[in-house]
Amino acid sequence: MSSRADRLQPAVDQAHDRRDQAMQRLAEQQQKLARAEHQLEELKRYRHDYASAQAGGTSVQALLNLQQFIDRIDQAIAQQVAEVQRQQRHLEHARGHWREAHAREKALDSVVSRYREAERKAEDRREQSDVDERMQHRRPPGLSR
Repeated sequence: MSSRADRLQPAVDQAHDRRDQAMQRLAEQQQKLARAEHQLEELKRYRHDYASAQAGGTSVQALLNLQQFIDRIDQAIAQQVAEVQRQQRHLEHARGHWREAHAREKALDSVVSRYREAERKAEDRREQSDVDERMQHRRPPGLSR
């Protein structure tokens, strides 16, 4: 007959797999956020470079064109800020999912450990009882029939 710990092992294995999957999704989401943040920084740097170009002596039309271009970069920055915020929300969701999966795995591991410890103690008691019983039925040394 299988023990309670053995019967729970498939659930422990499944919890471990789910935790691993959640950890993988968390890592992927961290990478997506890092890429979005990097792209935002690139856009800001790009905008700074073009805004600095206004200092040169150019025509009014060239300045207007440059300003329109900078406005489009500003729009792209605003969109990228929204994307970074979205990725941050996704990251927090993935982190919460990982925490839940991790907590469930730890709880199941703890239950299985307690069951295994209880089984070990019960086995120790049985062995001690067997030893005690054998000792009671053994003839004392020096006595003969």
